[in-house]
Amino acid sequence: MNKKTTIYDIARALGVTVSTVSRALNNVPTISEGTRKLVLEKAKELNYSVNKIASSLSSGRSNTIGVIVPTMQIHFFAEAVHSIEKELKKHNYSLLLYQSNESFTDEVNGVKTLLEAQVDGIIVSLSLETQQTDHFQEVIKQGKCLIVFDRTHQDIVAPVVKLDDFQAGYLATNHLIEQGYKNIGLITTNKEISIFQDRFKGFEAALKDAGMQLQDDLIVRGDLSIEAGVKGTEKLLQAALPPDAIIGGDDFTAVGIIQALKSAHIDIPGTGVIGFANQTFSSFITPTLSSIDQQANKMGEECAKLFLKMVKQKNPYEAIEQIVLDPILIKRKSTDRIDR
Repeated sequence: MNKKTTIYDIARALGVTVSTVSRALNNVPTISEGTRKLVLEKAKELNYSVNKIASSLSSGRSNTIGVIVPTMQIHFFAEAVHSIEKELKKHNYSLLLYQSNESFTDEVNGVKTLLEAQVDGIIVSLSLETQQTDHFQEVIKQGKCLIVFDRTHQDIVAPVVKLDDFQAGYLATNHLIEQGYKNIGLITTNKEISIFQDRFKGFEAALKDAGMQLQDDLIVRGDLSIEAGVKGTEKLLQAALPPDAIIGGDDFTAVGIIQALKSAHIDIPGTGVIGFANQTFSSFITPTLSSIDQQANKMGEECAKLFLKMVKQKNPYEAIEQIVLDPILIKRKSTDRIDR
């Protein structure tokens, strides 16, 4: 079996100290560019690879961060993760990604797996099933950095990066009202996740400010999916006074709404449709879908910056920051009611 190259082998080959090699490999500023280049070239020649476990044991850092998201199938999360990785890569951090698949059990296992991998911190967006938060308290207890983004929980005392979801709900509803819609339905989740509760409050407030009545028979609570959008719309169309506009809890649900309306031979935007997340497909379907952009890139950047700030502190939780981003209305054909 071939012996694995160590920093001692590199030091011996160059006639320098082991500490010089270590500082060069870790980009310590006190090492000259010439020395660093020589060490890197010799390391490559000898097929040296970093033993991250040994390095983390000696330094207390693994230069690895864990990210847990509900699913990478939703473009918002994919975009946020890309942004996190791009920002942290500038500072020599690697990323370990775990999908909870909207499962509380998988989320708990994800936290356990990442802590066993000796990550320096975890950035997480909660699953739809998450109500208990003990697994996140363990991250804090171990002194690891924990940042919660998008989907948050009041019992997790850690830095947060989120959207102003009340304003998001208000913005979507008010847009429909301004377009002349008067009987607005909503298909949302029955899960007790704060972002959806806040969006519902924004929906209520926009109706109230416009002097419009909240109608219980125009609210459907269930899952968020294309299928849920279809079934929810079919139910709404059976109401005594069917809606002339429908808000989908996310863009996938909104696609289901559009499908159901087309199957019922109902014109869009005669009946308006709007979603949340501004998925890539929103600008390619027919009609193009109006949506609320949740600033995924910005959210990812802010998560990475918070982590880099926390990891330098003796106590990562000496200041619990909360960054709240503004939602952005993206107007497209599905709400462009020209006959109002």
